[in-house]
Amino acid sequence: MDHLDDKELLKMFKSGNPDYAFNLIMRKYQQNIYWHVRRLLIDHDDSNDVVQNVFLKVWQNISKFRGDSKLYTWLYRIATNEALSFLKKKQKRFFIPLVDVEANLSEKIESDHFFKGDEIQKKLQKVILKLPEKQRVIFNLRYFDEMKYEDMSQILNTSTGALKASYHIAAKKVEEFLKSD
Repeated sequence: MDHLDDKELLKMFKSGNPDYAFNLIMRKYQQNIYWHVRRLLIDHDDSNDVVQNVFLKVWQNISKFRGDSKLYTWLYRIATNEALSFLKKKQKRFFIPLVDVEANLSEKIESDHFFKGDEIQKKLQKVILKLPEKQRVIFNLRYFDEMKYEDMSQILNTSTGALKASYHIAAKKVEEFLKSD
């Protein structure tokens, strides 16, 4: 059943088998959504919490999904918004500037026993954390998820031209940070 495309899954959801269809949707997308959120939040436990919230929101709202966009771009939009909202709440809760949140996340890369990356991957993750929030999201979607600009445009509600420019700027910054470090 994993071979069902999104339209078939949505049809199954709406035609009277929502629990099973939702389970298949989760199985199909949960890992990708987790890693997308994880690259933004770094912390495994925080990421798990946010992913649970993402799929709770999906469950609550999937019956309203009109299909104007692809299912996976809708899921990524929810995941991105939930992750960024989580970061903002964390920043407000502890009354700390965003720079300190990023420093804290950078430290977590080193101490996280769930992170399996080598030193180069850790260095890349730390560099990405130095990017402004929107550039970081765009860089992660393009670089790690290899997402098309058209799909990113639906997720972030931004023109493809602006996304291409932001990605180019982010990639240059990452390159400069890596060279200088």
